[in-house]
Amino acid sequence: MTEDKNQDAMADEWAAALQEQETTLDPDEHTSSSQRRTTDDGVKRADFDSFSQDEPDDDTPDHDDINLDVVLDIPVTLAIEIGRTRVPIRNLLQLNQGSVVELDRLAGEPLDVFVNGTLIAHGEVVVVNEKFGIRITDVISPTERIKKLK
Repeated sequence: MTEDKNQDAMADEWAAALQEQETTLDPDEHTSSSQRRTTDDGVKRADFDSFSQDEPDDDTPDHDDINLDVVLDIPVTLAIEIGRTRVPIRNLLQLNQGSVVELDRLAGEPLDVFVNGTLIAHGEVVVVNEKFGIRITDVISPTERIKKLK
């Protein structure tokens, strides 16, 4: 029974605090997101801007002012795929040095270039100074990327 009284008392305290907050704040008062309203008991209430684009925000930079230097040093994973195949585990365990695995591509077909798992281009293998590389032959447009997701 004592527990119920404590819960009732706490509920009454919260109700009183909410009632006091409603009566001390002027709903017609307009403030920006950087301004705060203070109640009589010194509690500050934060106001946040809406996410709608009805009003332009003076703090929002124009598209010309956007600085992309922040994202240019973020590392991404670039992967080149020659082809794929599916094999049963039994056949996988039988692979050893010199084994040949047939892929789903024909010789001479372009390779796929993935960035963080997303296909962005096709290319062909080149050798430069005894190192393999890839020459980009076709870049996938954003529209084509969306079509491939469906």
